[in-house]
Amino acid sequence: MSRAVFLHAPGDARVAPFNLREGAPGETLLDVAAVGLCGSDLHYYKDGGIGAAAISEPFVPGHEFGGWLTEDLPELGLARGALVAVDPNHACGHCDHCHAGHPNLCPNVAFIGAPPHHGAMTERIWVPRSLIVPVPQDFTPLDAVMLEPLGVAIHAVDLARPKLLERVALVGCGPIGLLILQVLKAVGAGEVLACDPLPHRRALALKLGAAKAGASVEDIAEWTRGEGMPLVIEATNAPEGFRDAVRAARIGGRIVLVGIPDGDTYTLPASEARRRGLSIKFSRRMGHVYPRAIELVARGKVDVEAVVSHRFTLEETPDAFRRHAENESGMVKSLIYPRGVPAYL
Repeated sequence: MSRAVFLHAPGDARVAPFNLREGAPGETLLDVAAVGLCGSDLHYYKDGGIGAAAISEPFVPGHEFGGWLTEDLPELGLARGALVAVDPNHACGHCDHCHAGHPNLCPNVAFIGAPPHHGAMTERIWVPRSLIVPVPQDFTPLDAVMLEPLGVAIHAVDLARPKLLERVALVGCGPIGLLILQVLKAVGAGEVLACDPLPHRRALALKLGAAKAGASVEDIAEWTRGEGMPLVIEATNAPEGFRDAVRAARIGGRIVLVGIPDGDTYTLPASEARRRGLSIKFSRRMGHVYPRAIELVARGKVDVEAVVSHRFTLEETPDAFRRHAENESGMVKSLIYPRGVPAYL
């Protein structure tokens, strides 16, 4: 009998025994090495769901994870005990969106860690072999976990299509925003002006390459003398995130919205967006980006470890949810180690 973290309702996370199901054809069993506490997990904890994906019965969250194989996978050239990452997006592969190369938009997706599909905040998990992502031998469990949020950042930058040395406003310096910042620098974007209300996140943004980091979009307006920026990427959890992205954009500018707002609702005066004639894109999860994510980490172009501020055991996870929900000072990104936090960390 394993143990797992269950979300029962808003504000209610518990660790309890978990009866691991039988594996299905085409699946393999992983010993979970580490799992990230994602912003979407936090929405389930705070709001009880994200849109139609609502908690109807206790479920195990966790879609950012890596694990050790419990059997050989010769078709992938992997031996038992190998560390692997997992793409949690199990798209159907048959719909028009999948055929068009957009598995992240598949309406039939079975997404690991989104209700009703149990995730990886547990000790062992069955996953489809098709979702296994081999990683370099020198990768750590942290590296394997962070490939998923890094993939979200890569997809957002793909949608943004920054021009060489183009100035960018980054609204929100949480884990995804900080990864977006590093990807922007890696692809040749110019000066990045960031904003976030939390001082420790602003400090980390400056460390990771932002030219300036202010507490609000009013700072970006001041730095640009009211003109705004040609490209804005929003990565907040705030209902005002869309509004703030609009206010950071110049006339004729482009916006990519990545964040999921608390309460699943945006607050936006329509005239501010309309009068700027803005082009707006919404980002959802990612496409086929894992090879690039692995290369960015392997080549040292993105420092994923710098984004991880805290590490917890499985038993400590309910407290981790609470502390993130309360925006405790110093909290950026937390990883859960179901088999105990390694002594060397």
